[in-house]
Amino acid sequence: MLGYDADGFVRDGVAHRVVAGAVHYFRIHPDLWEDRLRRVRALGVNTVDTYVPWNFHELPDGRTDFTGWRDVARFVRLAGGLGLDVILRPGPYICAEWEFGGLPARLLAVDGLRLRCADPAYLAEVDGWFDAVVPELLPLLASRGGPVVAVQVENEYGSYGNDGAYLRHLRDGLVRRGVDCLLFTTDGAHDTMQQGGALPGHLATATFGSRAPERLAVLRRHQGEGPLTAMEFWIGWFDQWGLPHHVRDAKETAASLDELLATGASVSLYMAHGGTSFGLWAGANHSGAHPLDAGYEPTVTSYDYDAPIGEAGELTEKFHALREVIGRYLPLLQEELPTDPPRVAPQRLERADGRTALPANLDALSQPVERAAPLPMEQLGQSLGLIHYRTQVPGPRPELPLRIDGLADRAQVFADGRPLGTLDRNSPGATLALATGEDGVTLDILVEALGRVNYGPNMDDRKGITRGVSHGGQRLFGWQIRPLPLTDLSGLRFTDDAQILDGEPVFHRFTAELPSPADAFVALPGWGRGLLWVNGFLLGRYCAAGPQRTLYAPAPLWRPGGNELVVLELERHGTALELRDEPDLGPTTAAPSSEY
Repeated sequence: MLGYDADGFVRDGVAHRVVAGAVHYFRIHPDLWEDRLRRVRALGVNTVDTYVPWNFHELPDGRTDFTGWRDVARFVRLAGGLGLDVILRPGPYICAEWEFGGLPARLLAVDGLRLRCADPAYLAEVDGWFDAVVPELLPLLASRGGPVVAVQVENEYGSYGNDGAYLRHLRDGLVRRGVDCLLFTTDGAHDTMQQGGALPGHLATATFGSRAPERLAVLRRHQGEGPLTAMEFWIGWFDQWGLPHHVRDAKETAASLDELLATGASVSLYMAHGGTSFGLWAGANHSGAHPLDAGYEPTVTSYDYDAPIGEAGELTEKFHALREVIGRYLPLLQEELPTDPPRVAPQRLERADGRTALPANLDALSQPVERAAPLPMEQLGQSLGLIHYRTQVPGPRPELPLRIDGLADRAQVFADGRPLGTLDRNSPGATLALATGEDGVTLDILVEALGRVNYGPNMDDRKGITRGVSHGGQRLFGWQIRPLPLTDLSGLRFTDDAQILDGEPVFHRFTAELPSPADAFVALPGWGRGLLWVNGFLLGRYCAAGPQRTLYAPAPLWRPGGNELVVLELERHGTALELRDEPDLGPTTAAPSSEY
């Protein structure tokens, strides 16, 4: 059991220092969990910590799932079997640059519900999540012979609010359901954040990445005695579309860690291994004052995080630098370090063997609903993907501005099937010129959701069209709406002679022959932006704006012989794909020191 006294942590009656590494099971293919945990252990840590994202475990039909990729208990037991303690952070909110901070998008469809506070409607939803997740966690607790030594009450709550009743409800809900291990809170190393997020009577911890003595002094003002802990010590940073790949110098990172450990504090390295936000799970940040203001910043698919253990499991220069520092404070395992996983032999797939336009497959992908006005995804039961809106604009009309109010996040607009242009939420006042003939035009709007905001006050981030569409100042009514979650592509009908034009959304199918499965990095040179599937599994988004230039496709997704790759290109159609043996995360820049 892990506890603490006035001087620090105590584990089974012996003074103890927690040196943990953050690793997220939901960002790693489950066949690779043990491999990644072994690599994290080789770094020298004695503990791993992971979030448990509510929205990853809640299925579209409302059921909760703890099997397969979602079998958090198996992940925890694997860690325990390697001699590692485990810290669990089960939400309900996790941040983690994860879609909507781990909350299910359906909450945004509940009229009047207020997030992350003691609003009864929200608390009822949280209680439902705890009813589902806590029974899965109880057998894993140290009190029952498992490896879980601590559980987080809420995550960085002081960066969002100050509702003590809410925090107490979470704490009481965990305890009432049987969680009897160490409970703690985590907040930024700022007085206001600790004031808002700390829970009297429970361990407070801090998040930062440098200047440890200064940051720990802030924490000590709020955690008067007991262990000082950097529950997230940021040793890298995440990336956003259109900006360079963030890196942090290995020697400087190691020096900052050494400075922290020299104070006697405990630490969790965020991230020890970052992994990948496969599918559409990457979240977003927002720097604006209001959810519909400019300042929306979606996160890329890769969550490499410039971590010591790379996205594909490689042991980096930073790994060796941090391991050396940890070895000054904890005994290191005397065993051979893991070698890098095998990679594919590079190959180029010169041309697609089939294509089909998305508009021609609308009936195969979705059933339409008729509504007077456009509705956001959430009100139609959709969480992720694209959504298609169609209406008739009467005519004749001269060229008038077409405007979308409440757009999230990016809309491709078509008039009688021809591309009219693109609108983006970061330009909320932008319009497109549209004239109509005697018979009017069919207006199609394809909206791409790029990830809900996962941090800060602008989390009320509904997707699709939330307010309306106007032409020349006149609201347009009478809409056919099709949710496009793109979870099943089996109904697509590919041909080898489909005509394609830039600006039109088209699926392209390729075949790759592999002698045996191995890690690969798929590049799309000359393509614009879209989604990529391998053997039916959605790897994630790609975008020519970068920084990320390859998508990681782990070995378990491949099979010997033929493999199907499907690209949904939305903007600029390329001709070839490349399977590479090295990642390319784009041009680099130093991670923002202001964040540390």
